[in-house]
Amino acid sequence: MVIRFRNASLRLSPSPVSKPALPPQPSNLPRVAPIHGPSNPAPGDAARASVRHYAGIVGLLPAREREYRDLHARVWPEVVAAIHRANIRNFNIYVTEIDGKRYLISHFDYVGTDPEADFASIAQDPTTRERWWPLTDACQIRLPGTPAGEQWRPMEPVMHLP
Repeated sequence: MVIRFRNASLRLSPSPVSKPALPPQPSNLPRVAPIHGPSNPAPGDAARASVRHYAGIVGLLPAREREYRDLHARVWPEVVAAIHRANIRNFNIYVTEIDGKRYLISHFDYVGTDPEADFASIAQDPTTRERWWPLTDACQIRLPGTPAGEQWRPMEPVMHLP
């Protein structure tokens, strides 16, 4: 999994397996602006919170699903340590199927004070950068709208109840 956080997205560094995102599909859906309130704080308020929440989505290649599940059933200690040093806690990845396609959805909590520096620190871990990401990224499909240099498409928060 990757986590660099550009505007609350998930990618710790430029992808070692450089794959383009799927081409954007035209959308007829109207864009609805975020609505903030007590259960959905404005970005500035969320940035000042002691715990920040991040979520992202990426496609999962059906032919590589077993490999991906196996890797994540036994995350390497060096990868776990790099994520923990980056002040990431409560890291979860879920799989779901929508219209015959598999997707991975991640969520984690950030408990530090400098997400840019902390997330960038994960890319400094050679095991994560040179061994883990090439294996996991090869199982994934970047989705339309994923920011350049990132693997996971960020998801916008709508509600949080502690």
